[in-house]
Amino acid sequence: MIELKQICFSYTDETDGGLKDLTLTVRSGECVLLCGRSGCGKTTITRLINGLIPGFFSGELKGTIAVDRKSILGVPMYQLSSRVGSVFQNPRTQFFNVDTDSEIAFGIENEAVPPEELHRRLDETVEALHINSLRGRSIFELSGGEKQKIAFASVYAMNPDIYLLDEPSSNLDIAAIEDLRKHLRLIKAQGKTILIAEHRLYYLMDIADRIIYLEEGHIAGTFTPATFQELPDNKRKAMGLRSIDLKKEKPREREPVSMEPILELKDVALSYKKRQILKQINLKAAPGEIIAVVGHNGTGKTTFSRALCGLHRDCTGKFLWKGVLQNHKARLALSYMVMQDVNYELFAESVRAECSLGIQNPSQELVADTIEQLQLTSYLDRHPNTLSGGQKQRVAVAVSMICGKELLVFDEPTSGLDYDSMTQVAGLIRSLASSGKIIFVVTHDYEFACQSCSRLIYFDNGTLADDLLLSEQNEKAIRTIFDLEV
Repeated sequence: MIELKQICFSYTDETDGGLKDLTLTVRSGECVLLCGRSGCGKTTITRLINGLIPGFFSGELKGTIAVDRKSILGVPMYQLSSRVGSVFQNPRTQFFNVDTDSEIAFGIENEAVPPEELHRRLDETVEALHINSLRGRSIFELSGGEKQKIAFASVYAMNPDIYLLDEPSSNLDIAAIEDLRKHLRLIKAQGKTILIAEHRLYYLMDIADRIIYLEEGHIAGTFTPATFQELPDNKRKAMGLRSIDLKKEKPREREPVSMEPILELKDVALSYKKRQILKQINLKAAPGEIIAVVGHNGTGKTTFSRALCGLHRDCTGKFLWKGVLQNHKARLALSYMVMQDVNYELFAESVRAECSLGIQNPSQELVADTIEQLQLTSYLDRHPNTLSGGQKQRVAVAVSMICGKELLVFDEPTSGLDYDSMTQVAGLIRSLASSGKIIFVVTHDYEFACQSCSRLIYFDNGTLADDLLLSEQNEKAIRTIFDLEV
């Protein structure tokens, strides 16, 4: 049993993410879903239970936190980790090794278990989670979704009583989310206690026993799955919550793009460390198009995006812009990419400085309007690394709007975003496209693709397998590509 009583917490030098007089009890074997807008306190609750607060994140804390009626305040994190396992939103932050086998075994190795038992538990973990294809791999060569699977496996191998998961689906395609759902069912059947802080809700409706809705640091609603699903769609959206049934999401009908294509790829092939990833890519794109780049985890979507922007150089074929051949330097000058892990591209000491860093003579009016549109005004003097994952994503999107480049690439732009922020980003991307930009969006997010994209390209089996308009007429094919039931 987990008990939080009259918890008040505020982060040092931060205005959101804290908790206000929060009391919550989680019974042993219960699965509780924590939901709400970004910054509402979901992640803070998980950090209190695993000891990261106050052990790592400083701030003012009042109240009591107990596991099995014993206070955990002051208990060293290494002792808590034997009972409480955590899977973070960004799995890279919890890796300690360079290969997958060592990473999965890291926790049990630190428990000083005998080598024979260590290898047995490693084999059992890989078998139970069906991740044999990830054994013996370099951590650095994994996709974001594959890293998330390894992070979950490293916790599973330790066999904790309590699982804490923070946005575990944020980097997963729909097939991988289905695997995650199976893993959650597995540990629930084993009697484990599960807390999940999540924006994507649809896959948890038949797993969660209770749904806690948080608002500005306090519990604003408690639901059973049945009562939660009875909420009208407009009420759910007003609460800042994502779809609970993807079958209800439909592609938006859009006016066809009338302009002639100015970007063309001819027989492009991409390799990584002498291994061919994609081949025979031929496509054209016109100003105003928003193209969803879709495929399972590890199919080469991010590598394609990096090559498009001149960041990946191990490629052959032709990249043409207005009929002129573009080398990697020319493509760098044309394009801007919002990366899947935005921490790689946030450099300034404040959000204010970040929004114009490296941009020659930025329009101050555009900077101000963009900051207001993305609701970043209250964070202007904050260091970007103190923001939540969703807030960082919005800062990176802001830079993409201000930089003035003609070709924009977004890699999983809705990772960690609530409904409000997802809708804002979708609207801003549509606005950018209407100004004549060509936009590629790498995404697993069907709800977001339906809202924002006009066209879809699908990578499978090492090549461009499909290219079609996002329209009601193509809905069946689109849902099949996203691994949704038709």
